[in-house]
Amino acid sequence: MVRLRLDLAYDGTDFAGWARQPGRRTVQGEIEQALGRILRLGGPAMLTVAGRTDAGVHARGQVAHVDVPGESLAELDGNRGPLNVDERLSALVRRLGGVLTPDVRIHRVSVAPEGFDARFSALFRRYAYRVSDTAGGVDPLRRREVVWHNRPLDLGALNAAAARLIGEHDFAAFCKKREGATTIRELQRLEWVRQPDGILVATVVADAFCHSMVRALVGSLLAAGDGRRPAEWPGEVLTRAVRDSGVHVAPAHGLCLEEVGYPPEPELAARVEATRRVRTLSVGDAAIEDE
Repeated sequence: MVRLRLDLAYDGTDFAGWARQPGRRTVQGEIEQALGRILRLGGPAMLTVAGRTDAGVHARGQVAHVDVPGESLAELDGNRGPLNVDERLSALVRRLGGVLTPDVRIHRVSVAPEGFDARFSALFRRYAYRVSDTAGGVDPLRRREVVWHNRPLDLGALNAAAARLIGEHDFAAFCKKREGATTIRELQRLEWVRQPDGILVATVVADAFCHSMVRALVGSLLAAGDGRRPAEWPGEVLTRAVRDSGVHVAPAHGLCLEEVGYPPEPELAARVEATRRVRTLSVGDAAIEDE
């Protein structure tokens, strides 16, 4: 078997999220069907992804891996005779471009290094959340990736509230609890900037995210940013470690997975082992239940 790394992007608008679901159109389902067809696997491929995005969430820097029989890559040779590995993988990218719909693109396929796991090898995931508080609403050409907030937002208040959430905490107040899954995460970066076009962008980086965490964090920060809540409020909610009815989850379409970071090749296997250990506040490392 050969492990392939896929670097991909998608517009999540018309997908029911990443994860395969019977009878629903998902990113995973579309790619697995395409790979199975192109490589003649006799059925869909089985993908493992770095971050399982929710319905409506986009990705520019998503990463996945798939294990395929080495001989299946020979299906890409065509009439030109045997190709080398790089030529076969380049041909696979082109074939996927012709089979997949325009709202999902595979930018690169490569042979994964020893020890690579798209999910458990990751050091961090970086998301961006985009909001417009322009009085007239969002530019119609960007309506699928920018959320309109119908109140003026104060950049200083947004960042003052965000600063109280940085670090390793139990984010139970901002997560949908899943049986047996930890809600302890290390939030490495959370900051807002206002771009020249007026759009506010939150950059959110963590070792991993539990389900709905990013959008719940953004929802609490927007309440502080428009003056409905004091800047201290998101931090107070965090310390209570229980879901707060005052925290409204921000709309999915403003969220985009921008980047997944990995350690150097010699450290990949060790990172997998560390990540598989369920984290407590004092020991271990992260179990991953991604956004």
